[in-house]
Amino acid sequence: MAKIFSARRYSRAVFELVDKGRLDERQAEMDRLSRLGQDATISAYLENPKVPFEDKARLLGEKLSDVNPVVMNLVYLLLARSRLDMLPDIAREYRRLADNYHGIERAEVTTAIPLDDEARLTLSRHLGELTGKKIILEDKVDPGLIGGVVVRVAGKLLDGSTRGKLAALKRELR
Repeated sequence: MAKIFSARRYSRAVFELVDKGRLDERQAEMDRLSRLGQDATISAYLENPKVPFEDKARLLGEKLSDVNPVVMNLVYLLLARSRLDMLPDIAREYRRLADNYHGIERAEVTTAIPLDDEARLTLSRHLGELTGKKIILEDKVDPGLIGGVVVRVAGKLLDGSTRGKLAALKRELR
């Protein structure tokens, strides 16, 4: 839990310091940093306590020479604190802040079968009316739902699945 709060603090600091007209560029950089941390060879090198900080910083500086200085300062700070593992969480939180700034809400949608374009558009429009924001759907398929849809949006769970309705009926009959 402390890791999540730290990621929020770091992402908020970067968000506050960068030019709001370039939020998407900074997001691309944050995503790139997150992917860099997933490279096993680079991660092993950066996590090796025998490698001096200066060598690690030089490697990152070479790999990320075109990254915004504010973002690079965050990377160096995390490197000094041996917390580069937080980069995916920081990138995810930064995306949430940027989306909020742009009036966007991401909705995780789970269905029994893939949604067609018309269903995606209709669902996005309805969820947008509920939240008052532009909705970006992130959908996945779970055949175990039997039918219907489960939506997680704006911190809420909307369960309109057949499985959910059957579970509610079972609780009612007890």
